[in-house]
Amino acid sequence: MSDNHVVVITTTDSEDAAGTLAKAIVAARLAACVQISGPIRSVYRWEGAVNDDREWQLWIKTAYDRVDELTEFVTARHTYDVPEVLALPVLGGNPDYLAWLTEETRPAG
Repeated sequence: MSDNHVVVITTTDSEDAAGTLAKAIVAARLAACVQISGPIRSVYRWEGAVNDDREWQLWIKTAYDRVDELTEFVTARHTYDVPEVLALPVLGGNPDYLAWLTEETRPAG
């Protein structure tokens, strides 16, 4: 499945946390690229209360076969108890970009 691609989304509570996590993900070859946007406003229910917080959103571009390892990696390093990790399918795109994405998400060796 190395030719199938996804965008994985997560959020963090600070720009610094987003940058640290993004760099670790790319360094581990779990994504070819991570884009950070924010601050964004997130309204959500947690532990019975409605929260309204500023967050930074990470758009993680990776190959489908890296999602499980990426999810474990993010969960282990995240500051949230239950971090958002959503994988959205990529239905198409620039073939050269998608080939680069696959190549950059292969384990170094």
